Amino acid sequence: MPRTLFLIGLLLLLVRPELESQSRPALTWEQVRERFETSNPALLADQLNIDESKAQEVTAFLRPNPTVDLTVDGTQIAPHNGAWQPFAGTFESPGINYLFERQHKRQLRLESAKKGTLIAESSHADMERSLLFNLRGAFVSILQAKAVVQLAKDDLAYYDHVLGVSRDRYKAGDIAQIDLDRLELQRVQYESDLQTAEVNLRTAKIQLLTLMNDRTPVEQFDIAAPFDFVDQLADRDEFRKIALDTRPDLRSAIQAVDKAQTDHKLAVANGSVDPTAGTWYTHNASTNNPSAINTLGVSVSVPLRVFDRNQGEKLRTQLDIARTQKLRESAEAQVLSDVDTGYATLDSTLKLLRPYKAKYLQQSVRVRDTVYFSYQHGGASLLDFMEAESEYRSVQLSYVNLVGSFLTAAAQMNMAVGREVIQ
Repeated sequence: MPRTLFLIGLLLLLVRPELESQSRPALTWEQVRERFETSNPALLADQLNIDESKAQEVTAFLRPNPTVDLTVDGTQIAPHNGAWQPFAGTFESPGINYLFERQHKRQLRLESAKKGTLIAESSHADMERSLLFNLRGAFVSILQAKAVVQLAKDDLAYYDHVLGVSRDRYKAGDIAQIDLDRLELQRVQYESDLQTAEVNLRTAKIQLLTLMNDRTPVEQFDIAAPFDFVDQLADRDEFRKIALDTRPDLRSAIQAVDKAQTDHKLAVANGSVDPTAGTWYTHNASTNNPSAINTLGVSVSVPLRVFDRNQGEKLRTQLDIARTQKLRESAEAQVLSDVDTGYATLDSTLKLLRPYKAKYLQQSVRVRDTVYFSYQHGGASLLDFMEAESEYRSVQLSYVNLVGSFLTAAAQMNMAVGREVIQ
């Protein structure tokens, strides 16, 4: 009995990986995106830039530290009145000083730091936008590779059926040995197409797993999504409007202009005078006036900004405003260019896809089946059948590649707009 239980346990251990592989569900695009956002190292590292920028807000709003000083003087180094009293006539004066910042310098520093945080957040969103395009591209590559693999399997199965019929015809003396040999040699091409498609599928899965920072074995990983295209597109101006409202790089450029204006205000404020006020207490044991032994004093120190009035920083920040405004205009032009380019690519791909789906796919099947039927009954040559089969494969593969091109162009449009407008 124990030996039987041991064998059953060993069998379960051997079968468990296969069961896990079979039970692992295929991931949708939403699930892939969620895992990417929580696991991609580059994205997570860039997120820390936002946290660092928020920490700089704390630093920017700190008040100046007060300074404390102590002056000790008049200590005797010889005996006093015949007795050794080295501290009898010591002058002691502790004091404290504090710099008072004027012209709202602290508030302007905090405002500048907060606007820097907003720029960091927009830059992070822009990085995520670019990485999501790469992720979507890898996702589409898997879908396209799966479609090509299925097409290659269907072609091979169909050709094996043709070979089976041709062998029967050869045995019946209906075709020559050379025709059967040519048909069997052609099967190598179908096997090669299938192997190439499977390698491409595996490579695409590896790329997607890398972006997700996922260590799942390739054999156990799969995705699920429709491999098709949207027949109608919204108006280009609608995409343009969404892009201008959404694109994080354009938002970052606008925020940079706002921050540059705040930095200029801060530079002007830094050119103003900041007084330093101080107070001190003195204990002078050596004075002959008993009322003057302990005294209090105050002081105000005002720097004379004769030469340095922060002129260079004022000029630099003023020029930086003009520079960031030009960069904002450039970013806006780039956004519109990206949308127009993406729209043109989508529209061009759709114009090719529509006739394929409406006519060419059915025609390729009809021509292949008709020529094969005619070849079986002696009405067409072997060359005619092989040409028809080659045309069928070419049309079907072109359609799959066009759908993949459309989905890639859709991902490009989503990237150009700044959010998913085409699924």
